[in-house]
Amino acid sequence: MSAELPSVPVWVLDDPRADGADQILAIAERLGVPYRRVPMTWNWLAMIAPLAPRGSLLGLVESGRGAEEPAWLPGNTPVAALSVERSPALVLSAGSRAASVALWLKEHYGCAIAQYERPALYTGNFDLLVLPEGQRAPSGVPVVTVLGWINRASPLDLHRGEEAWRERLAHLPQPRIALFVGGPARGSEMPPALAHDLGRRVGRLAAAGRGSVLALTDRRTGGEASDALAAGLGAAFSVIHRFDDPDQDPSIGHLGLADVIVATADLVGTIADACVTSAPVFVALPELAGSAERKILRRLLSAGQVRPLGGDVAPWNRTPLDEAGRVAVALRQRFALE
Repeated sequence: MSAELPSVPVWVLDDPRADGADQILAIAERLGVPYRRVPMTWNWLAMIAPLAPRGSLLGLVESGRGAEEPAWLPGNTPVAALSVERSPALVLSAGSRAASVALWLKEHYGCAIAQYERPALYTGNFDLLVLPEGQRAPSGVPVVTVLGWINRASPLDLHRGEEAWRERLAHLPQPRIALFVGGPARGSEMPPALAHDLGRRVGRLAAAGRGSVLALTDRRTGGEASDALAAGLGAAFSVIHRFDDPDQDPSIGHLGLADVIVATADLVGTIADACVTSAPVFVALPELAGSAERKILRRLLSAGQVRPLGGDVAPWNRTPLDEAGRVAVALRQRFALE
């Protein structure tokens, strides 16, 4: 296996259940160097691994093997099967389980390791931490703080989306309001009355400006709420893309072409991507946000990056926020990535 893999300077330890997994991938995509996405699969022993100060592979299962088959030996894992000559210069991790593997790689291969969000233990063993603003930073460890949520979309992504969707949406008048609708984090789908009221509010704003609405719903919105949203938009010029529509996802095009962006408070990832644009960004339905989302939104509000949705969607002086790009620059400089 290792003989077939080219050497790359960056590995991303991808634990799909870890908070921050998408964020470290977004950072890697902006580094401008080759990277490898290393999938992490675990069994129940993984809960013990973070107790080891120099890291551990306990609980890590080789991709494609049985979920209950322990990876006792380094040769049984897709990470450690790679030879020392092919070890990375930098490993990015998020979550306590991936952090344990990162520490193991540093101990055995001497690579630098950067962790997104503060690990529960052994923070001093990391070479850099990427921490959300407000999270307590440990002493003696270099830290890069980020405002809000790390965006996945880059300015180039948005430009490409704008070009790809410009002709298809050219019939809709400007100003265009991109409306992104999510739903409750847990439990039932969004109440249809709530979606209808949001559609009516945004539809009125579009009609007042003689513009249009580019609406997109989420899995958590639900079918009835999506119908209610469409009814609420009423006579306003609009298109609505439902989560289960078979057509191509237009979200990146909507962001790129929008003159105004409105997103429900639960969609912090979309809000982070929206902040990369120069359009004014408004947050609707704050009751949909959980405690973690509320913390992120408070920081964005305080920084003047977003505003609550009201009766006015006029722009204000806001510098586009590209946290993924900023962190990538810091990593390139600190670890001399070429």
